[in-house]
Amino acid sequence: MEKKRIKIGFIGLNPGSHWAAMAHIPALKSLTDDFEVIGVANSTPESAKATADALGLAYAFENADALVASPEVDLVVVTVKVPHHYELVKSVLEAGKHVYCEHPLGNGLEESKQLAELAESKGVVAVVGTQMVNAPEVLYLKKLIEDGYVGKVLSTTLIGSGGNWGDMATTDSYYLFDKANGADMLNIPLGHTLAGLTSVLGDFETLKAQMFNNFPQVKLTDTGELKPKTAEDQILIAGKLKSGAAVSVHYRGGMSKGTNLLWEINGTDGDIQVSGANGHGQMIQLEIKGAKGEDEELKPLTPPSDMYDGLPDNSIARNVACIYKLLAGDIRNNTRNAPTFKSAAKLHELLHAVVQSSEQND
Repeated sequence: MEKKRIKIGFIGLNPGSHWAAMAHIPALKSLTDDFEVIGVANSTPESAKATADALGLAYAFENADALVASPEVDLVVVTVKVPHHYELVKSVLEAGKHVYCEHPLGNGLEESKQLAELAESKGVVAVVGTQMVNAPEVLYLKKLIEDGYVGKVLSTTLIGSGGNWGDMATTDSYYLFDKANGADMLNIPLGHTLAGLTSVLGDFETLKAQMFNNFPQVKLTDTGELKPKTAEDQILIAGKLKSGAAVSVHYRGGMSKGTNLLWEINGTDGDIQVSGANGHGQMIQLEIKGAKGEDEELKPLTPPSDMYDGLPDNSIARNVACIYKLLAGDIRNNTRNAPTFKSAAKLHELLHAVVQSSEQND
């Protein structure tokens, strides 16, 4: 018997721009046996209708409340700016519906904890988009570590470039430069990448951090206007993982002409390097190299080809598709294999600890 497809309603979907159109829609096109996107709610009814017409969706909802209340929608996907996550996700959970929300789940720790507790009480499948955790390369890396490729892990070092958070912005991206919005370099690129790091190597036991801002103003390239910038562009973390391994992290705003993502794992028997084009580990093509034993130089460590079967070629859509595949199984089987709101709250605890340590060191 043909299985019933899970009907999705998007809150925040504009064709040809932004994350939902760039990542979610291509991901879902590879999973049409499991999902069907049926409707959208945007900031205005006119915007929703334009999206529905462009994508051939059955429903353009007047607002988010109408989408959430619709009996046609099984799963609500929230892909709007972070300050709006809490109220929207809360309304979905109170309606007893499954939900997929992009990371950051909430604007800070308290909002994320409240949403995680509400999701648990409602018994629905509530998934957060920390997609680096389930990227094929990261799953393969985790297996390499578990199988003893490097022996006992002694240390790990991570450096990355945030892309944004230098001294230039556009009007559309400026909200990322205001720390109050919860969408800064700590929460987005570093938050996603720390989710990947801890999924492979385990949690932090202790840490000390410092964050600071080299550019108190940012120039809007499309208008020439100067605007205040409160989001830090330098983040440094040093500490110890629960495994006993040393850990050091440095993220910087903008892009480097040198290395933009390098994650090293050093062990008693070998070493691994993970690299990419920028510090957004959740959306880039990761390359893994390693050396162990008598090896004299690093060599490519490529995941088995079957780990990519049925997935999009593009890493951005592919990593999101990995989340949706797990999500489909969770809804059908009442499991919790995709990243949960509980895991999101745990990640926010780590990010909160970084902020607290930095404030103590000011």
